[in-house]
Amino acid sequence: MYRCIIIDDEPIAIRVIRNHLSAFTDFEVVAECSNALEAMPVLQKENIDLLFCDIQMPQITGVDFIRSLVHPPKVIFTTAYRDYAIDAFELNVVDYLLKPISFERFTKAINHFLVLQTSSNESVSFEQETRDFIFLKADKKHHKVNLSDILYFESLGDYVIAYTNDQKIVTKERISHLPDLLPAKRFMQIHRGYIVSVDKIESIGAGFVEIKGKKLPVGRNYKPGLQKLLS
Repeated sequence: MYRCIIIDDEPIAIRVIRNHLSAFTDFEVVAECSNALEAMPVLQKENIDLLFCDIQMPQITGVDFIRSLVHPPKVIFTTAYRDYAIDAFELNVVDYLLKPISFERFTKAINHFLVLQTSSNESVSFEQETRDFIFLKADKKHHKVNLSDILYFESLGDYVIAYTNDQKIVTKERISHLPDLLPAKRFMQIHRGYIVSVDKIESIGAGFVEIKGKKLPVGRNYKPGLQKLLS
């Protein structure tokens, strides 16, 4: 399921995009926002795959908003103005849709997004499964950390603590970004605040896993993943 946000200061424009998107079963609208600043807390809390964004909006334009994001999701601009096309494609957006947006044109944009997702997932998956280390930024340096040394990650809002066999590293990174860096076969998210090394799990109890004598909570939504591991 691809999670989306729609940002537009015109309710009719939001309704058109929502109606077009309803024809595609793999897409979920997480939030509808009337301006870019309203979308900021949603992006901080949720994992968003695709952003439908108007350009001419109060307070900050869609182009400037996307430029301000450190880890922007995929973006489809929806606008009545042609003037920003060059700026938009410099941001490597998925597509640039001119209003009024026909369903046929909208479908082409969605198909383009799906093609990009498939190719991206294939390349990321191969890189993840073959890499045996990651770099974590801390103390104004990038620390090379062997994946085999990592016990688990703990979220602290905009920061993550990486616990290894002999140290802990505090890095400014949201835990929602870590799955893009870690091989899925070796690491598992068990809670909104924890990702663990599967090999380091010593025991699994009712609502927790134990690593190096530390009991880490298991969120309700993540229990099926553990059950699959046990089976």
